[in-house]
Amino acid sequence: MNEDRIILGKRIRETREYIGLTQQQVASALSVPRSAISDIETGKRKVTAEELKSLADLFKHPVSHFLGEEPKVTEEVAALARTAENLSESDRKELFRFAKFLEYQTKRDSSKKGNG
Repeated sequence: MNEDRIILGKRIRETREYIGLTQQQVASALSVPRSAISDIETGKRKVTAEELKSLADLFKHPVSHFLGEEPKVTEEVAALARTAENLSESDRKELFRFAKFLEYQTKRDSSKKGNG
């Protein structure tokens, strides 16, 4: 078996389990048999580009996450992460909720500009 395929399968399995989906749910979303998901997760089966894109969309992660490519982080984002490390857990959760709110606002505003 190809080592890269095993690593990719492991990332897919870990992400699927983290978000709480079963192999059957993923298989249904991709219109493949459950055994295909099992084979992908164990590295026995190659993942097509189309399947990888569908998995990324389903899991709401970029394709680069599954390929092990580290996203480029600006110094501002790195500083924010360092600052967040020193916050209490409840403050980090509040910061995360606020960041998601801002992300939503940005997406909403950009979609309005595209339609207007």
